[in-house]
Amino acid sequence: MPKSVLLVEDNAFLRETIRLSLQEHGVEVSEASNGEEAITILEKEQPQLLLLDLLMPKRDGYSVLSHIRERAYTFPVVILSNLSDYLDSEKCMKLGAKDYIIKSDMDEEDLWVKLQKYF
Repeated sequence: MPKSVLLVEDNAFLRETIRLSLQEHGVEVSEASNGEEAITILEKEQPQLLLLDLLMPKRDGYSVLSHIRERAYTFPVVILSNLSDYLDSEKCMKLGAKDYIIKSDMDEEDLWVKLQKYF
């Protein structure tokens, strides 16, 4: 079974960079540029892993996490954010996120190392 990720990120350059990196590791990547698109995709199919930005237009990452919790989806969610306040990561973990990665602190290989355990 191929690895699948839904990548939800409003920054097109960063989304493409992460997508290409994941694809190099054999991961099938679906993309959404905002929380509303993410929820539409999740209603049709669930990925093995969701990579989720927090600050996005239309619906933010917190709203997507709440939706996932309400639907009792079981795939892991990893937050990718530049919000480095402990309260943000704590709020995400309470909403069911499995990990919280600060975008400015990572490179593609660091990200891959962290994500492998979710497949």
